[in-house]
Amino acid sequence: MNSLTIFEFDKIVETKNGLIEHSVPKRVFAWLESLCLRSDDLAPRWLKLTQLQGQRAVQVTSFVGVMRAPCGFQIEVLPKTGKHTSPENARGLLIEMLKCLAGFRHIRTADADLLAVRMPLLEVFIQQFLGAVGSLVKRGLRSDYVGRQDNLISLRGRLLVAQQISQNLVRRDRFFTEHDEFSQDRPENRLIHTALRLILTMCRSQENQRIARELCFVFADVPQSIDVVQDVQRIRLDRGMGYYESALDWSKLILQGMSPISGSGQHHAPSLLFPMEAVFEAFVEKHLSRQLRDSYVLKAQANNQHLVAHQTQKWFRLKPDILVKDKRKTHLVLDAKWKLLDATKNNAREKYQLSQADFYQLFAYGHHYLDGEGDVVLIYPKTDAFLKPLPVFVFPKADGMRLWVLPFCLKEQMLILPESPELKSIFV
Repeated sequence: MNSLTIFEFDKIVETKNGLIEHSVPKRVFAWLESLCLRSDDLAPRWLKLTQLQGQRAVQVTSFVGVMRAPCGFQIEVLPKTGKHTSPENARGLLIEMLKCLAGFRHIRTADADLLAVRMPLLEVFIQQFLGAVGSLVKRGLRSDYVGRQDNLISLRGRLLVAQQISQNLVRRDRFFTEHDEFSQDRPENRLIHTALRLILTMCRSQENQRIARELCFVFADVPQSIDVVQDVQRIRLDRGMGYYESALDWSKLILQGMSPISGSGQHHAPSLLFPMEAVFEAFVEKHLSRQLRDSYVLKAQANNQHLVAHQTQKWFRLKPDILVKDKRKTHLVLDAKWKLLDATKNNAREKYQLSQADFYQLFAYGHHYLDGEGDVVLIYPKTDAFLKPLPVFVFPKADGMRLWVLPFCLKEQMLILPESPELKSIFV
């Protein structure tokens, strides 16, 4: 077995004689453990040391995606909401949610492409990259004039006198020149070719390997990048080169560690990991805007209010996920939380698994963005244990402000509304 599929917050142990569900080979566990033990800035936020049944274990946190050990072993981490369905359903949902994440809009999956949800995530991302490059190739590789210095048998461009004297003093048939050459050797093409070559060493799908080899043949006249960082800085998308954008974004992800959260660092182990909190926020933001009535607009990540003023300074910026506004004022403050609630735990001790800190946060948002009058909303993913809105919460010292806890249906991509005329006047 060269791969393992787990869910958020699952624990991983080293494979031994006993049968433990989530186990990996000794060398892979040692690599994971070494990541957890780092004390510098490269220490991962998506792993932590723990114990399971009396032995050392590594636990993934609220990050999803794929980790690839230096030996090639892959660990796929899926959203925790998929524990009660199947890995295929969880993977398909994650792919759909990632389309909403800023900077990762290049995921394209057709409804008929059911194979994607059965592939390991890394193969899905490789497939997406190859599709982007394939579309680029159909429209043609762009060439550009590139400055060259070379010792030629004929005079071309400008003769470099100093180099001509030092190298061709006794060779009258040679000319050391500087000239422009119309060539496909430009940084954009070099980066894509280099990413293709790297993908060939990573993918296991025979179909992906076949497509990658065919695309490498198209780039055969383009050298690979010698300095990726410098070539990334040299990217220049001229007029009519918009079709390069998707392939280049994928190439940068692949060549710079394949992780929007710096998943590989110096370990030469490409990883693609996403903070699930950010993924859920982006998903809610995109689909919630479709539920608004025409007179309202959605504003994401507002940050113009602060918790306190101190002398001439403002401290502790307040940044709710979403504001709902019209032309005159803010009507609603919403915050999305990637946590699982249980509506059956409706007692003072368990409190539906709600967090007191989240309530403090919304209380502060309501006072500063709504002047203490109106509705604030906490949004959580809908699950079998949280199917409908909870009864409204009222702040005793702020009678004009109500807090709603509402489920967001990931499958139907919509917010489940309570029987509240105020909220139903805002949402369709």
